Amino acid sequence: MKVILAASSGGTWNTITEDCQQALLKAPCIIGASRMLEALPKSCTGRRFPALWPQAILDAIEECMEEESCVVLYSGDTGFYSGARCLIPLLQKAGIPFQVYPGISSVQLLSAALARPWQDWLLLSAHGVDCNPVGAVMQGKTVFFLTGGMLNPGVLCGELVEAGLENLPVTIGENLSYPQQCIYQGTAGEFANKQFATLSVLLAEPATVMRRTPGFPDSLFVRGDVPMTKQEVRAAILAKLAPEPEDILWDIGAGTGSVSVELALASSWGRTYAVECNEKACELIRINREKLGAWNLHLVQGKAPEALDQLETPDAVFIGGTKGSMESVVEKVLGRNPKARICISAICIETVYQAVQALQSRGIEPEITQINVSRGKSAGSLHLLMANNPVFLISGVRND
Repeated sequence: MKVILAASSGGTWNTITEDCQQALLKAPCIIGASRMLEALPKSCTGRRFPALWPQAILDAIEECMEEESCVVLYSGDTGFYSGARCLIPLLQKAGIPFQVYPGISSVQLLSAALARPWQDWLLLSAHGVDCNPVGAVMQGKTVFFLTGGMLNPGVLCGELVEAGLENLPVTIGENLSYPQQCIYQGTAGEFANKQFATLSVLLAEPATVMRRTPGFPDSLFVRGDVPMTKQEVRAAILAKLAPEPEDILWDIGAGTGSVSVELALASSWGRTYAVECNEKACELIRINREKLGAWNLHLVQGKAPEALDQLETPDAVFIGGTKGSMESVVEKVLGRNPKARICISAICIETVYQAVQALQSRGIEPEITQINVSRGKSAGSLHLLMANNPVFLISGVRND
């Protein structure tokens, strides 16, 4: 018995490769999703086994063991988010010989319909799996989404709109390769939460995002009358917190959002929450978020620790201000994640003491750093160094 894993390509007989066609025409039995089996021509065998999940497919294969071969038919291409990747290990474990026949993917079909090359697209699946469309469009590439189930193009566009990307250009390909094929081009806002055919894909253009190393120039941020963490200190904070691409991050006492924005852009596949109770500061966070393209930054207007209750569990937390609630804020953070990386900034000796005590009393030996920054200022033909206020960074993580 030899198993052939064949691709149905676009789904119509004309788009299936000749190798796959010949395998299907000669196969004594064919296994696959019901809709694909029903679409096969009558010239293919009538011995067809509807099966979707890998174990069910393997069970069907074992029913055909007396045959010389059988075909497992997959939609699209066997190498592009195909169930073939899950069946192959089962076949290998069972010692059943197999061969994979590739096909034409929906990526290729949309690329051809638009007359656009696809080699630089970011390819993702939202078909039955979690998907992060906001993080995806922040990566600097055009993004192709294979959609299906609950996450159809309308839902994905809705998530983009919620992040403030209602004007992002998108393309939706519906029923690609079928006679009823339709291509829609517009913005995420136009298509948000609308219904599309089950066989649909989404192409989203890259969102505008500020790209540079940590420690953005202060001039990039709108500041108003709200205190702002300066460039050199911000760079040190990011070094202490070491955000990973998919981290969940909190900025407590976010002020203008300068640290929040940098954290969000450093963890563009994750989410950052800026917690701030001052209305003027919240408005500045909104402005800076949009100006610098931190679309994965979520503003939480309220006072910590109460405002932290509904947030996702953090991987790392910056505490820029607690309004006298240092102990309870640190307790809340470590209660949610005992291994959270923490960095606290302070300009007052009393705050340094509170931060050290809050960490030490919970089993974290803090690292204390003082940052003194002086910047040059012209004085006629000379330059003088003008000192900023020294800043303390108290950081640490529990190492049990």
